[in-house]
Amino acid sequence: MVIDTKTTRYRIETWLTADGRWVRGQLPALVRKCHYGPTLYCFVLYQYYHAQVTEPLILEQVREWGIDISSGQLHRLITEGKEDFFREKDKILEVGLRVSGHIQTDDTGARHQGKNGYCTYIGNEWFAWFQSTDSKSRINFLHLLRAGHKDYVLSGAALEYMAAQKMPKQVLGKLSDKLDNAETDVVFEDSVKWHEVLDGWNIRDERHIRIATEGALLGSALKHGLNPQMAVVSDDAGQFNVLCHALCWIHAERVLAKLMGFNEPQRQALEQVRTAVWQLYRDLKAYQAMPAVEAKRELEQRFDTLCKTKTTFCSLNSALERMHRNKAELLMVLERPELPLHNNLSESDIREYVKRRKISGGTRSELGRQCRDAFASLKKTARKLGVSFWDYLKDRISGADQIAQLPSLIEARAQAP
Repeated sequence: MVIDTKTTRYRIETWLTADGRWVRGQLPALVRKCHYGPTLYCFVLYQYYHAQVTEPLILEQVREWGIDISSGQLHRLITEGKEDFFREKDKILEVGLRVSGHIQTDDTGARHQGKNGYCTYIGNEWFAWFQSTDSKSRINFLHLLRAGHKDYVLSGAALEYMAAQKMPKQVLGKLSDKLDNAETDVVFEDSVKWHEVLDGWNIRDERHIRIATEGALLGSALKHGLNPQMAVVSDDAGQFNVLCHALCWIHAERVLAKLMGFNEPQRQALEQVRTAVWQLYRDLKAYQAMPAVEAKRELEQRFDTLCKTKTTFCSLNSALERMHRNKAELLMVLERPELPLHNNLSESDIREYVKRRKISGGTRSELGRQCRDAFASLKKTARKLGVSFWDYLKDRISGADQIAQLPSLIEARAQAP
């Protein structure tokens, strides 16, 4: 590896035409855009977004190499002119949700402008997508599942969701009548129109508005290509409980791991239960490799027997009862063996964001927030698809476009046998 600096002098040709007009040549597009060559541009982005190096350290580094650059110029290299990257990042989610049978999701803290916020992760083995917001509610999660669309859709699926959330029959009847009269899905262009309509229909209770809004957002996500059979694997955070929801066994067992017996019988009971849980987990992994009807029935019976076990340890009994209430979500793998039994992938992927937060703190501008989300998404997705992030940056910055768009690579991976 050779680190060297070069200064390029561009001589712009100028002509005076016969009619008295001046015609001047143009600098290369990249030079007009950032003044510095593509190698330095890529290096700065790679150091900041991949190697987690802070701006002051990058500035010190390149100045020691003899590059005359100000802190403002460096910051502009890191944040400005990234619209093409933003579009590719947004397309990743749209395609990922359309071609995937399941996603894994998680969230973490992300301060912005001195206030606590959140970053939500959505991904699987093909892609990773991050978005920072001010909320981590279910409404926020459904907003993200719309993949950039702004409309609200009153549809049959939306009404089914509302009914499942125990919307009062009187309110549900109003919404159903509106849908029946329209004879097709009713689409509202944005949040303002949707809430105006709810107010006009005299739906003003906070809980009713929330459930109706969640249903309309789900209707919008399905209308724009979200797989209705999509399975969402999470750590039992309530905001992710939509569509076909599966729970992480690692997080479920952590409830048991946190218990502490106060006498020998309690400690023995806890050890026996935890051993049985992990044996069941290993057998579920074996079932994934070779599903069978008899094995499915046996695993269900073992789960029921385990969760109905009564011990002298009251806290342990409560934890087992909780596991039994989550039976359908913990044993979703028996119906769909392709689903992961744990949420470790999302835990690993979102650690990227946590490291950046610990190094640089929160974001101060909307553009900085957008860049952090975009490059975290692009880097992780490129890695999952076997694309070098350095090569990816060089290709996009130089305009060579020899590396296919990441969304198209996701689609190809999904279609591969």
